[in-house]
Amino acid sequence: MVMEPSFYTSVPKFQLTIISLSKCITSQQPNLELPTFFYYQYDLRYVDLSHNNFSGTVPTWLLENNTKLEVLILMGNSFTGPLSIPSAPNSKVSLIDISQNKLQGQIPTNVCSPFPHLSHLFLSKNAFEGDIPPCLSGMKDLSILDLSNNQLSGRVPEELITKNSLTILRLSNNNLSGHVLPVILNANGLSKLYLDGNNFSGEMANVDVSISEFPTSLREINLGNNKFYGNLPRWMGNVSFLERLALSQNGFEGSIPMEFCNMDRLEFLDLSENNLFGSIPSCFNTLNIKHVHLHGSRLSGPLPIAFYNISSLVTLDLRGNNLTGSIPKWIGTLSSLSVLLLKDNHFHGEVPVQLCKLDSLNIIDLSQNIFSGIIPSCLGNLTLPTETNKILTSWGTSPSLTGDGLPKITLGVYVDYFYLGSYFEEVIEFTTKSGFLPYEGNILSYMTGIDLSCNNLTGHIPPELGNLSEIYSLNLSHNKLTGVIPSSFAKLHQIESLDLSYNNLSGEIPNQLVELNSLEVFSVAYNNLSGSIPEKAQFGTFIENSYEGNLFLCGTILHKSCSKIDSPSMISTVSEDKGEDGLIDTYDFCVSFLVSYVAVLLTIFAVLYINPYWRRAWFSLVGKCITTSRYSNMGNFLTYHIFKQCV
Repeated sequence: MVMEPSFYTSVPKFQLTIISLSKCITSQQPNLELPTFFYYQYDLRYVDLSHNNFSGTVPTWLLENNTKLEVLILMGNSFTGPLSIPSAPNSKVSLIDISQNKLQGQIPTNVCSPFPHLSHLFLSKNAFEGDIPPCLSGMKDLSILDLSNNQLSGRVPEELITKNSLTILRLSNNNLSGHVLPVILNANGLSKLYLDGNNFSGEMANVDVSISEFPTSLREINLGNNKFYGNLPRWMGNVSFLERLALSQNGFEGSIPMEFCNMDRLEFLDLSENNLFGSIPSCFNTLNIKHVHLHGSRLSGPLPIAFYNISSLVTLDLRGNNLTGSIPKWIGTLSSLSVLLLKDNHFHGEVPVQLCKLDSLNIIDLSQNIFSGIIPSCLGNLTLPTETNKILTSWGTSPSLTGDGLPKITLGVYVDYFYLGSYFEEVIEFTTKSGFLPYEGNILSYMTGIDLSCNNLTGHIPPELGNLSEIYSLNLSHNKLTGVIPSSFAKLHQIESLDLSYNNLSGEIPNQLVELNSLEVFSVAYNNLSGSIPEKAQFGTFIENSYEGNLFLCGTILHKSCSKIDSPSMISTVSEDKGEDGLIDTYDFCVSFLVSYVAVLLTIFAVLYINPYWRRAWFSLVGKCITTSRYSNMGNFLTYHIFKQCV
């Protein structure tokens, strides 16, 4: 869509009922106005102008001119100023979406009066402040209310949570406060409640549940990132109909109650970033749970049998705890496991070959533990498939029109607008491209990676890892790996981040790696590599830090000419690719070098023995060199070991 010229004044002859102009403007020029033909429309029922760059105030005149308008979608524009309300009521309006704009000020206290039959109201991602209008509690048809991601403050009207018509209430990421726990117990009719990212407080364990039963309609509760404290409530186990529960980023402490195992419909559980301690209840294996997030607490003990044989488990996130022991062999029974995050614990032992049996596995993070032994070559057999089950299913629903005495008309076939049935999101944090990045939505479906960094792994890098043609990130840094970089890595066609730094690798960087056209971040720093650095394709974009700490590497990026670099064969490990002849040549060279070296030393000693003056000068010079180099070597030693620490 292009904007009409200012002199265009013709009045259109058509009268539209439905118009959808979503995502039609590609230019980012400011101050775009609505096309003038809208001023001459008076029979509109459905208007979608979402995700354009329209500015100015909210066009409430569309509601005043079109008395039959039912659906108005203005999300994703640049409307500013306070929210204005039409002067005359419109009893037909059922859905208004003005989210993702730049509206400010308070939500008008009379926002309800013009829309007596409003069922869906979306005002999220603006800059609204002040209290939630009390009148919203009295709207008898209001079913979905989303006021998230604003600057609202004060308390939530109790009647809003307990009203029978409301099924989805989303107040996430505001400055709301108060005690909401007793009120939630009376939320009859409410199906999904999102109060995360606020200042709600209270001790959940002390709530008296004997005076009221937990509402059986509730399926999803997100109370994360608030100020709740105390022990996790044991009575939560009686809420057996809950499907998704998030209590992360609060001040909960103590152990995870055994009663949580009674929530047999639970598919998503997030208790991360609290002060929980103790072991994970072993009864978790009775659940059909899919996503478990318990990272960032103080859970201890070995990886329990709690997750044994849970065929439904997709995500297991236990990062940042005090878990010990080895990864048990029953890990191979988790047939649906797609994401395994065990970073920053105290696991030891070998990386189990049973991981290779998990056909759905495509994100593995075992970094910052004490794993030892070799890297299983069978990891190269992982197919790393694209897994849509990594993301939570949130079915979208399109609006519908009632018509004049006609049956309800569903617009899903005709329009691009859908509102979500759930606002729970699966977010996976993974270190790649030298950063700790969150992945969610469709991007998470395609993300694949293996991180074995910061362990005590030894041996050679298995050439079979080159078969991971679908991998995006591979990190083997900060281990004790030896041998050469496999040339088979040239088959990692999708890889964007490859980190082999801080090992004991030798030999040259394979020239075949220039075929990795997607590679964005590459590091082989602090190894024993030698030879010239590839400079074609992506390798022409990497910085000096990617290669530092390798004495015998040369190339333009290091400002070191390869023609002036001596062969490191006298001190480096002989490459596997050298045959028997190469070993004999190296041996002969070393013998002749040692004979020459001994002859030179004997000559020096003889001269010093004969001439006392030269002897005194020699020892004086040696003393000065020792004094100077002592501090220099100590500085280099400290610098190397400080940078070698695994971050």
